[in-house]
Amino acid sequence: MNNLPQFPVTVVGSMPRSKEISRALRDKGKGRISNEDFNVIADDAVLESLKLQDDNGVDIVSDGEQRRDNFYSFITDCIDGIRLMTLAEMLDYVEDKAAFEQLLNALDVPAFALKNPVVNGKLERTTSLVLNDYLFLKRHTTKPIKVTLPGPYLLTRSMWVKKLSYDFYPDKESLGNDVVNILRQELLELQKAGCNYVQFDEPVLTEVAFTGPHETHTFMCAALSEKSSPEEELNFAVELINRVIDGYDDIKTAMHVCRGNWSQQEDVLLRGSYDLLIPYFSQMNINQFVLEYATERAGSIEVLSELPANKEIGLGVVDPRTTDVESVEFIVDKVKSVLKHRNPEQIYLNPDCGFGTFADRPVNTTEIAEQKLKTIRNAAEILRSGL
Repeated sequence: MNNLPQFPVTVVGSMPRSKEISRALRDKGKGRISNEDFNVIADDAVLESLKLQDDNGVDIVSDGEQRRDNFYSFITDCIDGIRLMTLAEMLDYVEDKAAFEQLLNALDVPAFALKNPVVNGKLERTTSLVLNDYLFLKRHTTKPIKVTLPGPYLLTRSMWVKKLSYDFYPDKESLGNDVVNILRQELLELQKAGCNYVQFDEPVLTEVAFTGPHETHTFMCAALSEKSSPEEELNFAVELINRVIDGYDDIKTAMHVCRGNWSQQEDVLLRGSYDLLIPYFSQMNINQFVLEYATERAGSIEVLSELPANKEIGLGVVDPRTTDVESVEFIVDKVKSVLKHRNPEQIYLNPDCGFGTFADRPVNTTEIAEQKLKTIRNAAEILRSGL
């Protein structure tokens, strides 16, 4: 990581998936192909994703999350006590079925396509979540690798559905304890393997900050209607992440916080500034915050000045949901705004979110992703030469 250029270019995690890997993911989920046959196809998909990143100037690469149905459901294959359910199946179990169904319709969410992991037993980690993925990618690149994991708050809140989970975890604290232990095991294995960059995804934090204690405005957390006050929930999120990363000082830790990435319809996605979250970010022992700023829904970039001076920014400079490719000037101007508050070596450049968060609901094509990454690279080169 020490040999990175200024304004290193990276990705949030997911990249578009080919028809072959998308089909293989569906076949694997239905038990129509073996794990061995799936991994042959997935290995090729990862290498294609790596080549796309290499060809377009990405300095810190990911595996494109090619082996995942989505950014957090994949854990079902690695942890006992979790059932993978479509959102349509969850309708039978959520506390307010009518409200949840209305929510899915209003937010342009395909209830039969997107899946959510739900706790229906005591959690037991049976295999590593991402270690093998990291080791495979490491064999095929000399670049730094970003490993992405679902954050502890996301997992604790998204997996708890009262009718299925209560007998095993009667409250969020008891489930949170096991989630923390599982993620700490993962970090230990990654550390031993030489991984030095781990990003935790926590998109639900914006939902908590923007809504009241008894509202549910996102499909990712059916249990948010059970939540306490936003302040209590956000303090809980701070506690969880700090417990997960405690002692792992030689790993650069990042947290990605967006406003949802399931639709190209901007009006159904969350809207609001990060200012409500800044006091909680400031309490997190995270090295870098990966934030979206290519969309105007994220509010003012000036609020980043309120973060502690040692925090790095993974600056979102292109919108993965749009087909319009941002200009180099747009990106350079965004960076210049942050340079008022951060040194050049504290600013990383990335898309707002992933290009393929959900395998059956991609937000963009490989061609558009390639053009947007190339534009980020071009902007980074201008910024480096100018400084």
